[in-house]
Amino acid sequence: MTEFVEVADRVWVARYEWADANVTAIGSERGFVVVDTHGSTAAGRTVIDDLRRLGAGSIAAVVNTHWHWDHAFGNAAFRELDPHVPIHAHEDAARMLGERGEYMKQRFAESDDPHGPEVAETELVLPDHLFSSTRSLDVGDRLVELVFPGRGHTDGDLVVVVPDARVVLGGDLVEESAKPWIGMDSFPLEWHGSLDVVLSLVAPQTQVVPGHGVPVDRGFVETQRDELAAIGETVRRLAGDGVPLEEAVAHGEWPWEADDRIANACRRGYEQLPPGARSLPLV
Repeated sequence: MTEFVEVADRVWVARYEWADANVTAIGSERGFVVVDTHGSTAAGRTVIDDLRRLGAGSIAAVVNTHWHWDHAFGNAAFRELDPHVPIHAHEDAARMLGERGEYMKQRFAESDDPHGPEVAETELVLPDHLFSSTRSLDVGDRLVELVFPGRGHTDGDLVVVVPDARVVLGGDLVEESAKPWIGMDSFPLEWHGSLDVVLSLVAPQTQVVPGHGVPVDRGFVETQRDELAAIGETVRRLAGDGVPLEEAVAHGEWPWEADDRIANACRRGYEQLPPGARSLPLV
């Protein structure tokens, strides 16, 4: 059993041990707006059971901050509860979930992860209320704003703004319990610029709820933005200097430990740079 903790006026966050994933419930006179649904249909049902203890009504809407399994694979549970509940996401998040979701299920099925069977049995439900830039959700007594700030962790990350509560939900553009994950669907050269847009929505008093970990303040987001900018600029410099990809990690000075995140940043950065920005390998 996981408790939803109120972090601001009618904004509750539950931090689930599996994947250290946050699910947020925004209360309104029309019911909850639930942001992210956890990692399987079974996990989504658990989220719904935990929400019932809040006693704040029905589900008005669901939002997926991006397509990854730990944020969107619980969608089917909410459709079981209400076949008509709208599921909101950026259009590229829905596309990627449709293209890559079954592959992720297969990876879990072939793994020794204890959650493998429940992920493999999960029905993928794609978001059906899509947008490309911004969307406002009118839930009666408050406004909930969805904003696409640009590419970063994926090509379809959104942030959720609750203006009257001074809360921004950052999804995995911001992480507290670990450094943000730079994967093979990330955009390390653009991520810091997207965080600049997020920061334009964050006042000094604003709480930012990350995709993983405890709520943070503006200063924390500024630090991660600077770290991601340093990673992007280092990748650009290495490519411009003609350092071969296979040597890039060793040649760079990185703000984080040179782990898989940094290796992925180099691979993705080299792929995404236009040919004119890369010199021939040094000999």
